[in-house]
Amino acid sequence: MSYVEPSAVVEAMVALGTKKARLSRGQLTLRGTLGGMFLGAATMLALTASTQTGLPVAGALLFPVGFVIVLLLGFEMVTGSFAVVPLAVLERRAGPAEMARAFWWVIVGHVLGGAVLGLLFAATVSEMWTTPDAPVAQALVDLAVHKTLDHQHLGGAGILLVVIKGVLCNWLVGTGVVMGLTSTSTGGKILAMWLPVMTFFALGLEHGVVNLFVIPAAMMLGAPIGFGDWWLWNQIPALVGNFLGALALVALGMYVAHRRPAGSAVRSAEPAVGEAA
Repeated sequence: MSYVEPSAVVEAMVALGTKKARLSRGQLTLRGTLGGMFLGAATMLALTASTQTGLPVAGALLFPVGFVIVLLLGFEMVTGSFAVVPLAVLERRAGPAEMARAFWWVIVGHVLGGAVLGLLFAATVSEMWTTPDAPVAQALVDLAVHKTLDHQHLGGAGILLVVIKGVLCNWLVGTGVVMGLTSTSTGGKILAMWLPVMTFFALGLEHGVVNLFVIPAAMMLGAPIGFGDWWLWNQIPALVGNFLGALALVALGMYVAHRRPAGSAVRSAEPAVGEAA
C-alpha cells in the first residue's frame, strides 16, 4: 500500500525540516524564487478561470496546480517550511539561527520571484499596458486592493483580521505539505495535497507567498497601493499568521498527536515530496 501512517509522517516532517535548515543560502534563494513564480502562475490561472466562468470556485479547483509543482520538483515555499523546520529545532537537529536563516533566504527568493513574474504577467494581461482595464488585469487589481486598502479602512482590526486569515490559511496549506507525505505514489501525493490547498483558496484566506506576487503585480498595473500599504496592511501580518498557523496547528499538532518515543519501531517513510514545501 502507498499509504504512510501518521507516526511515520512525523518522522518524515522532522527529516524534511532538517534538510531545509541545512540548505545553502544560494539554494534557498533559488528554490524560493522558482517556488514563488510557480505559485504566482497558479494564481493567474485561478483568476483567469474565475473571470472567464464567473465562478470563483473554478479558480480554487485549479490553484493547487502550482502547489503540486513546487512540492514535487523540490522548490521552496516558506509557508511549507513553517510547518516542518520548527520540528527540526524541537528535535535539536537544527538551531533557531538555522531556522531563521532558512526562512529569510526563501522569503528573499519569493520577493524576487514575485517581482519578476509580476512584471511579466502585468505586461501580458495588459498587452504591454495598452489595456490595463482588461478583465483579468482588473480582477488582479481588485484582489490586491481588497487585501490591503480594505484592511486599512478597519485600522488595527484590519491587521488582526489578516493575521487570523493567515493562521487559517497556513493551517490548510501546512496540512497540504503534510498530506504530501502520506503517500509513496505520485498520484496519491497529488490528490492528498490538492484537497486542503483548494479549500484555502476557495475561502479567500491570506497566503504570504501568493501575496508577494499578487500585490506587486497589481501595483505595476496601476493599483493605488503604496509600498507601506502592502507591507503594513497585508504582507507582514499575513506572514506572521502563516507562521503561527503552521507552527501551532500543523507542526506541533502532528508532533504531539503522533510522535513516537525514541527507539520505537516506525514504518519507514521517505519525504518523497523531496526537498519541497
